[in-house]
Amino acid sequence: MIGDSRQLKIKDVFSTSLLSCDESTSLYDALVRMRQHSVSSIFITKDGEITGIWTESDCVKLDLKHIHLTELPIGEVMTSPVHDILLDKTLSEATIKLHQLGIRHLLVIDSKNEPAGVVSLSDIVRNQGLDHYLHFRPIADHYDSCVSVLDSQQCISDAIEIMRRDKTTAVLVHHTELQEYGIITQRDIAYAILDPQWQMPCWQLASYPMLSMTPEESLFDAYRMMTAKSIRHLVVRDATSDEVIGLLALKNVLTEIETAYCSELENVLAQRDIALRKSEKNLYLANRIIDASLDGIMITRSSGEIIQINPAFSALTGYQDYEVIGQTPSLLSSGLHDESYYNRMWEALREKGVWQGEICNKKKSGDIYVEWLTIIEINDPYSDETLYAAIFSDITERKNAEEKIARLAYFDELTGLPNRRLFYDRLSMALASAHRDQHKISVMFIDLDRFKEVNDTLGHSAGDKLLTQVSERIKSILNEGDTLARLGGDEFVVLLTEVVDEDSVVNFADKLLLQFNKSFDLGNICVAATASLGASIYPDDGLDSESLLKHADVAMYRSKELGRNSFQMYKASMNARSLERLSMQSRFQSALENGEFELYFQPLKCLVSSRLTSLECLLRWHDPNLGMISPAQFIPLAEELGLIVKLDEWVIDRACAQLAHWRKTNIEIRHLAINISAQHLTQGDLVNTLRYALDKYNLSGTQIELELTECSFVSNFQRAKAVLTELKTMGVSIALDDFGTGYSALSYLTKLPIDILKIDPSFIAKIPDEYGNSEIVSAIIAMAKALKLHVVAEGVEKQEQMRFLQKLGCHAMQGYLYCKPLTQAAWYEFYHAEKLTS
Repeated sequence: MIGDSRQLKIKDVFSTSLLSCDESTSLYDALVRMRQHSVSSIFITKDGEITGIWTESDCVKLDLKHIHLTELPIGEVMTSPVHDILLDKTLSEATIKLHQLGIRHLLVIDSKNEPAGVVSLSDIVRNQGLDHYLHFRPIADHYDSCVSVLDSQQCISDAIEIMRRDKTTAVLVHHTELQEYGIITQRDIAYAILDPQWQMPCWQLASYPMLSMTPEESLFDAYRMMTAKSIRHLVVRDATSDEVIGLLALKNVLTEIETAYCSELENVLAQRDIALRKSEKNLYLANRIIDASLDGIMITRSSGEIIQINPAFSALTGYQDYEVIGQTPSLLSSGLHDESYYNRMWEALREKGVWQGEICNKKKSGDIYVEWLTIIEINDPYSDETLYAAIFSDITERKNAEEKIARLAYFDELTGLPNRRLFYDRLSMALASAHRDQHKISVMFIDLDRFKEVNDTLGHSAGDKLLTQVSERIKSILNEGDTLARLGGDEFVVLLTEVVDEDSVVNFADKLLLQFNKSFDLGNICVAATASLGASIYPDDGLDSESLLKHADVAMYRSKELGRNSFQMYKASMNARSLERLSMQSRFQSALENGEFELYFQPLKCLVSSRLTSLECLLRWHDPNLGMISPAQFIPLAEELGLIVKLDEWVIDRACAQLAHWRKTNIEIRHLAINISAQHLTQGDLVNTLRYALDKYNLSGTQIELELTECSFVSNFQRAKAVLTELKTMGVSIALDDFGTGYSALSYLTKLPIDILKIDPSFIAKIPDEYGNSEIVSAIIAMAKALKLHVVAEGVEKQEQMRFLQKLGCHAMQGYLYCKPLTQAAWYEFYHAEKLTS
């Protein structure tokens, strides 16, 4: 009945006879193929995909008088679209779909959406076990009493016309002389029209003699006869007169069965829905809920035998139902819990009827996982048996996430070292211990030198590798009880707990600096790195965490000031320098706003004509309280504070204003050189800044020379090249300053639009006496001339230096021998004096 048959699936009843042809196939050829394979339908394809269907019943829809079967593509008369259903769907689901769509055939597809066969409503009905229903249904209520009867001599085309007009599947044919009835069906028509001479008398196509039944007999008897004789129609005769009064088709019988099946199915579904609403304990609903649950569920008997699991159980453990049903939960045991653990679990279950907690179990793969488990005792009111439901979820990822959060809270993610928070905790504990036991501890700050250059040049991944390797090397020399932490960026700090005196700290610092003697392998390149160290000691340099850390930081900055790659112990005098630095930071912004900066000017001399060629403007800071502050102090400070671009913009504006003023006072200056920071070139808007100043003071770009150092091109070569190229279009000259002291990549000289090469003073200071330096200067000048670059020697202070440069063909010089940097007033005097002597 319905209850059992609903468990049947499409794969149990469908037909694998799936005949197909291309949409361009003629209707004639398609019918021939259907006849050869004895099937009633054929599927039509386009580019290998099924797009339509043709059945025997479609023949009577054709106007055969005006079409040619051999010329008509079947794609033009097919039924489309074709609806499909999966093999694993139930017969109930298929029935509902057929009724909703109003069709009788579904294409059956497998799990890969590939066609596997066809299923019809008749296939489904025949498997419902409803034959008994037909016993109570007489033929009288279901036969067709208005069936058309043709004379045996009428043409087949008359039969087709009547079947199309009345939408019937068959007509009767009466042979007067034989007093016999025959029948013509849709299938007869489908195969008859294949014959070129198909327009024959009806009797030649009709099937006879026909079996008959009376209206009083049951549909069951009719169905059994049709099945036994493999026929689809019976003549219905009057029981008294034996006169033919109608036609009973198999379709009528199946329709009655379908109606009964669908009606009973609807009733069952309605009753189920009512039952589900009335009781949450309904087994069907419970199973659906269990199957849909994302938590694994296992139901066992009191003996421990597993009787049911859900799909989530299989997904979480890897075990399928057939592998665990009948087994006990011990097959999941990880072996990590002892017997007492399980005894406590069962004791709680007996007392409270429920147990919850974390437990480690093992998957089929052998992997151990952590689960949150709830076990519930279920007492069936209709049975003495006690069941247990175990509901669990895999919380391994959550546990790992919690551990990761804990690690992130106290450890650096990149290096795995303690972070600032954990270091402060350990320092506090170490201070308490040191105070109690009256011993010394030390805090040492470690800062990598020029780490930003590694990041900018080689990328952050290389920087990360360097930090990791540095941390490993420092860890390798730590004593037990010492702590290395990463505070952020390239800053590390060490807590030394076994400090006897200052010498022990110095010895550790020496060992640490030795770790930087060997280069670091970053994969594609090996780089050298150095560090600046500073340390403070408890109780000499501070009694609390804040003081010790601050003083170690001050000592580390002192190491950097002294040239990096060194170590400094904290001294009280360093505080004064630190305060001076802080004071300078606070004064810098106000100095920019209050006009405390001033431009100085240093002229350049042509070594051929001995005349003044151009000027370089130099920035000076006059602080009302601190006096003159060296550029070596405030330029790095401006870069650190992120104010260097703003300072450059001020210099460009003032320099252009000065040029405009000199033009009005008839002071002729061929070029005015302005120093530009590397940050401005790659991070600022240098082109628009200069263009705005030139427009503001009505100047030409040919009057401006921009001086840049080699480090300006390292961080972003392509960006630098694009900016310099745009500056060149404005007529601006580009000078490479301090040549020879930076990266000295000679490719810059050919790849960048450089006009002027300025030799660093450190080379000029040792000529002509020092052989090596003299050769270097000679080579630089020769190379520059070969590249058609203008060469300027910086820092010329002696006559013999000037004469040596003249012999080499150097174009110009700059230095105290000719003129030191001058204030604006002093420059006016120098300029007029030069004019008088020239």
